[in-house]
Amino acid sequence: MLRFLFTLCCLFVSFLLPAQKASIPAYTGYAVPAEGDESDLFSVEKGLHWTDARQVISYSFYVRKAGKLVIQLQAKNAVAGSQLVMSFNGKAKMLNIPAGKDFKQLSAGIFEVKDSGFYTLRFKALKKAGKTVADIRSIELSGTAADIHFNPQPCRNAASVHLRYPLPDSVKAVSFYNEITIPEGADLLHSYYMACGFVRGYFGIQVNGPAERRVIFSVWDSGNEAVDRNKVADSNKVQLLAQGDGVIANDFGNEGTGGHSHWVYNWKAGVTYPFMVTALTDSATQTTIYTGYFFIPELQQWKLMASFKAPHDGKTLRNLYSFNENFVGVNGQLYRKALFGNQWVQRENGSWKELTQSTFSYDATGKAGDRIDYGGGVENEKFYLWNGGFQKANAVYGQVFVRTATGKRPAIDWTKNADSASQATKDKAMIFEAVARKQIDTTGSVEGVYYQILKEGTGEYVAVSDTVTVNYKGSLLKDGSIFDQTRDRPATFPLKRLIKGWQIAVPKCKVGGTIRIIIPSGLAYTIRSRSKAIPPNSVLVFDIEVLAVKK
Repeated sequence: MLRFLFTLCCLFVSFLLPAQKASIPAYTGYAVPAEGDESDLFSVEKGLHWTDARQVISYSFYVRKAGKLVIQLQAKNAVAGSQLVMSFNGKAKMLNIPAGKDFKQLSAGIFEVKDSGFYTLRFKALKKAGKTVADIRSIELSGTAADIHFNPQPCRNAASVHLRYPLPDSVKAVSFYNEITIPEGADLLHSYYMACGFVRGYFGIQVNGPAERRVIFSVWDSGNEAVDRNKVADSNKVQLLAQGDGVIANDFGNEGTGGHSHWVYNWKAGVTYPFMVTALTDSATQTTIYTGYFFIPELQQWKLMASFKAPHDGKTLRNLYSFNENFVGVNGQLYRKALFGNQWVQRENGSWKELTQSTFSYDATGKAGDRIDYGGGVENEKFYLWNGGFQKANAVYGQVFVRTATGKRPAIDWTKNADSASQATKDKAMIFEAVARKQIDTTGSVEGVYYQILKEGTGEYVAVSDTVTVNYKGSLLKDGSIFDQTRDRPATFPLKRLIKGWQIAVPKCKVGGTIRIIIPSGLAYTIRSRSKAIPPNSVLVFDIEVLAVKK
């Protein structure tokens, strides 16, 4: 009797419990092949306006509880005859789309869902009648398995995910080095894998089109303008100082404003690419020069991306981070993954510190709970991030990851860089133009350095092994601006410790003499941001009076 009453009670309670229901807007789906930029396939106003019978339309959602799932469709078409096949959980159902001006509810069947998790509903066109396959307003779910999570927003991008690298306030970082590897199959269209992020900018690689990939480096302006750089005061704008060969540099807006640079480069999945950004600070003017460098593995050389001078700054690198971004949502259902390894920062004194800890976070899409397919962790001594793919999350906001230290400090050789040959040609052209204008005289040359004896000395010739005492003035060939000079007293230093151009040309001068040397950038500071007054790839002019030498 008690068992009968208990069963009756359970049936009564079950009868009182409302049935689970969910309505998935049709504009939240995905098409394969994906729609183009001008397509109105998905819209809030029309839902799904399906015209291309080659496309397969899918909707993914997370089922919280196993049970029965009743699937219905709100659909219509201008004429009768269109047929679809709907597949779900290993089963398929054919649907005939009715003709009419009003949406009608079609039954697609009852399905058994045996476990919680992500599931995908797919529609394929069997027949197209008229100009459209179908107009679909929504997918209606009910039953005990209809307690689901889905993204209700018209924005279909996967949530962006980040790794933030904590740095003690005591560490004044002037360089940030990171390596990125994109696994095979994760190099998807509309992906941005960002290696070196900092408070004023970011630096990474993108897939921008079926046949175009880019390296991108950008630095934000000061101020609060988010959209139009024309509204930014000149005093708040970052200034482009230099850019690498073939690098396109211009403005950007709509996500803050600033200076943008990119280089079209066919980077490949499965290859590790090092990145480094440097910060050259000037507390007096409250500016910082940020410069991005990208390593090309097949050349084993670094390439200058760009150098930007940022106002209202004067601080070293801070708020370091990396991220994965799906920047166009038409393929936001796909799985993206990036590996980030061997992170280092360089202090002001030149020493390096390895970063072995990161913290996981995500963007507003993740915070709102619209997308819950994301994660990260540590794999083969590298951090990793993934987003999209409608897989179960494996990380929570604020989770800390720790990787094993590699001890592989960055080894940077600036003397040979990817633009050396092309820059040497540019430098030579600039020097010859200056000669033609009679701005300089190049009566002598040695190993690529041009010189002119302004005053003959009476002593012995300088040797490269000497320690020299000199008065000097250094200026840029391009505009004559002076970047350094002796003032009240001469300078003394071993010649071997100076830039290559000095070592090559100063021995052409005798003690007591004065020499002018014109140094191509490849024999000066090359692509380095060595000084606030010397941009990368600068041709330098020095007037040097040799006062004494010490053997």
